[in-house]
Amino acid sequence: MHRTPLYSSHRAAGARLVDFAGWEMPLHYGSQLEEHHAVRRDAGMFDTSHMLAIDVEGAGARDFLRGALANDVARLRAPGKALYSCLLNEAGGVLDDLIVYFLREDLFRVIVNAGPAQKDLAWLEGLRAKRAPQLALRARRDWAMIAVQGPRAREKTWQALPELKDASEPLGTFFGAQKGEAFIARTGYTGEDGFELLLPAPRAMAAWNSLAGAGVRPCGLGARDTLRLEAGMNLYGQDMDESVTPLESGLAWSVVLEGARDFVGKAALLARKPARELTGLVLSGGGVLRGHQKVHTAHGAGEITSGGFAPTLGKSIALARLPAGTAPGSTVQVEVRERKLDARVVRPPFVRRGKSLLPNS
Repeated sequence: MHRTPLYSSHRAAGARLVDFAGWEMPLHYGSQLEEHHAVRRDAGMFDTSHMLAIDVEGAGARDFLRGALANDVARLRAPGKALYSCLLNEAGGVLDDLIVYFLREDLFRVIVNAGPAQKDLAWLEGLRAKRAPQLALRARRDWAMIAVQGPRAREKTWQALPELKDASEPLGTFFGAQKGEAFIARTGYTGEDGFELLLPAPRAMAAWNSLAGAGVRPCGLGARDTLRLEAGMNLYGQDMDESVTPLESGLAWSVVLEGARDFVGKAALLARKPARELTGLVLSGGGVLRGHQKVHTAHGAGEITSGGFAPTLGKSIALARLPAGTAPGSTVQVEVRERKLDARVVRPPFVRRGKSLLPNS
């Protein structure tokens, strides 16, 4: 079992630790619900050191990534600018989703998920060897990662870590900046403003303790999951994987099919018209929506990929892969413990910046 540089802090704080993708990670520190509300109302922090940063270095880095990713890094012109993309196999299936930052013409930084991290690295190495052997891929396991999220996340980060303020205060959304040995990005996975901090591993404990001292609440995987579900954000391995394409996963916006640029999986995407699409559900009455529950629609059957109770909304919500043509606003039935419960189809996200985005809410 792998442990992050912050493991001893989690133990000392009494976290409930669980196995997540081979890493011993905090599920919660006593109350998942309170941690969720802390992020929506104030500021919370997550240990995300199990994720992996990969630096793509050398002449031709941009062209290499234009062929490797479904989104087009040609869009990245301002230093520090980031975009979200999927990494696809030749059949158009999703190997992983990631964020890529443009730092210099010869340096891009890619952040991938914990579970498929080694697979991603091996896949990129194989592609590099064939297409761009002059490049170097550097897995940055020398860093720890801390995500600080919430309406007061930025001010509390500057209070705790004032040395990062000058580099981070000018950042727009989806930008990052290097500050000495640290990298700070205005991105996140909760639907709230905040920062993702990449710090040298030996500095992580001091930074975590300083943030806690500034009133930033430690939060675990449980709150991270309810927050990202409310924000309508996919979880790799649940809402998409190699068996589905981004066009079936609510991620068509992150794929650039137009133009002459080729990328791994493009031909397969052009040849396949999606028969299903990922959308949102809100349960009309009592009960809880969960993954793998069957959904009945006027166009055929579908399935919930992620579901749960949304603390911000006080309702149960889900992401579900449904037959194409199932329109927002329509009513479907979900099989919950041998009962068919009504749910309304909505377009995610459900919550942004602490506010409900549900129609008529």
